[in-house]
Amino acid sequence: MRGQDHQQSDMFSYLSPEQRVRKDHPLRAIRAMADQSLRSMSERFDVMYAKTGRPSIPPGAQLIQMLYSVRSERLLMEEIDYSLLFRWFVGMNLDEAV
Repeated sequence: MRGQDHQQSDMFSYLSPEQRVRKDHPLRAIRAMADQSLRSMSERFDVMYAKTGRPSIPPGAQLIQMLYSVRSERLLMEEIDYSLLFRWFVGMNLDEAV
């Protein structure tokens, strides 16, 4: 291996995910429309979602799955764990567990 590997164990950033996603990114418009639609359907979702059992996947994450052709829910969770863009879209903090 050429060169040295200087890995850092922790990362600190003073930028929010909102600041990291460029202002003209196409997902910004999609997120605005999706958030508005999901807010209007929130009461229906409250009735449909189970109170016990495995946590369900939020509708915003399922939209990411469809838009980016992620082939499984397991892979979707992995992609959200790694991708700043996906975390921003579903409203997750950088250090929040998926």
